[in-house]
Amino acid sequence: MKAKLTHQNKELEIDLSKPLDISLPIKNQSNLIAWYLDSPKIQPVEEDNWVAKVSEGASINFNTIWFSPHAHGTHTECVGHISKEFYSINQCLQQFLFLAKVISLEPETTNDDFVFRKEMLQEKIKPQETEALIVRSLPNSTLKKQKNHNHSNWSYFTEEAALYLRNCGIKHLLIDLPSVDKEKDGGKVLAHKAFFNYPENPRLDATITEFTYVAPHIKDGFYMLNLQIAAIENDAAPSKPILYKIKNL
Repeated sequence: MKAKLTHQNKELEIDLSKPLDISLPIKNQSNLIAWYLDSPKIQPVEEDNWVAKVSEGASINFNTIWFSPHAHGTHTECVGHISKEFYSINQCLQQFLFLAKVISLEPETTNDDFVFRKEMLQEKIKPQETEALIVRSLPNSTLKKQKNHNHSNWSYFTEEAALYLRNCGIKHLLIDLPSVDKEKDGGKVLAHKAFFNYPENPRLDATITEFTYVAPHIKDGFYMLNLQIAAIENDAAPSKPILYKIKNL
């Protein structure tokens, strides 16, 4: 199955038959957690002696899910994540198909931190080259799928790196980490603020997607990105980014 889309006056041929899912699902009792929360829970509704589970005699399966978008699984957030004003990802994200570039980056070690700097990005991404950027951090172990990130001091973007991406025209940044910012930064969230241009002139149509996983067989380069979110009026929502290969780019 194929589709044709126009980008910058060029018709792109998209192969829809082989989607590349870079999302991580919310699972019951998953070890993929951050921000010092417990694992998500997916449990059947119980009322008196009735349990909403077919294997226990009910006619339906009817579960309740306890989770936080920011702590469990792939999620997409808008500027509402850091703003005093309320902004909903469900209102800010109104388009869902974007030209995207996948790049792989190994963070630089600075003291006890692992940092993505502007200079590293300048080697991989040029101004106005694409509107979505997917960063695969190295090393790229499958342990990312079930990692407890609490107190791990994960890799992060400097303020200058995030500003560079904004100036390059990147509207949608996707990473395989819990945050673009340092785990414990005293609430500064400098990379978030630089990327969203908050509070000076907030970019309401920009997004950051965290907790992705880009498998090794997905090569660096250009793809078509379908960025879908759950319809929740909140600063962030669970999301399912899907990549499609472009045949003529």
